[in-house]
Amino acid sequence: MDSGSKQKTIEIMDSTLRDGEQTNGVSFLPHEKLMIAKALLEYVGVDRIEVASARVSDGEKNAVSMICRYASSQNILDRVEVLGFVDGTKSVDWIKDCGCRVINLLAKGSVRHCTLQLHKTPEEHIEDIKKVIAYAHSQNFIVNLYLEDWSSGMMDCRDYVFRMMDALKDEGIARFLLPDTLGILNPFNTKEYLEAMVTRYPGVKFDFHAHNDYGMAVGDSYAAVIAGATGLHVTVNGLGERCGNAPLSSVQVMLHDQLGISTRVDESALVDVSHLVEGYSGICIA
Repeated sequence: MDSGSKQKTIEIMDSTLRDGEQTNGVSFLPHEKLMIAKALLEYVGVDRIEVASARVSDGEKNAVSMICRYASSQNILDRVEVLGFVDGTKSVDWIKDCGCRVINLLAKGSVRHCTLQLHKTPEEHIEDIKKVIAYAHSQNFIVNLYLEDWSSGMMDCRDYVFRMMDALKDEGIARFLLPDTLGILNPFNTKEYLEAMVTRYPGVKFDFHAHNDYGMAVGDSYAAVIAGATGLHVTVNGLGERCGNAPLSSVQVMLHDQLGISTRVDESALVDVSHLVEGYSGICIA
């Protein structure tokens, strides 16, 4: 194992059914989503799957409900997650109606997104986030928190990111999810930024969510692990918005072969799930 890595296991969260579906021209049918979810949880063995965004459509709600019924029957419902928004009770209620109990709450991780998209002060946004967290907990949810545009936040105004963390670290959040939303990072600043988070907030679980705009999603994921990230986000075949996300197969072999880190993933199942998603997505792979 590389001397810089700080743990022997890494959680793998697959977002093929949420972020991967944002690939241009890709839209999975509900039964296709169920088949991919089963393959990822049963055969591949990823730790968690992110299956949808809340409040998108009735079809999406049907798909999430099908996946949650299956997961509940297998006693693995806590491994199914849905992206939700800072919208009062709406996202939580939508996700609860689907039978899901884990919300990945999307908050603003950069001052630019907070002020220019929401037109709110950081204090106002933090108060809105706390209200959603409190409501989610009252409904017996597990809450993970995305800091959207975190990479830009660390580049442009690190104090804003730390203000968010200082205000929310004691709010019962299971994991903080750190996305390179615009795909602007490289392995060097990924390591620098993750180390800053881990050093300032020891004991907090941080997931890293890479995008591949510069072709460095796997390298950035490597750097995040070296810096102390406890989880990585991936998609099958690297599907995702714009140039895609970190591919599940590449991240798995990187962790195993380059860092000597174990995961729950069964590498022998990766070819089959790759072909399954290839068929449903219509996007061929080499």
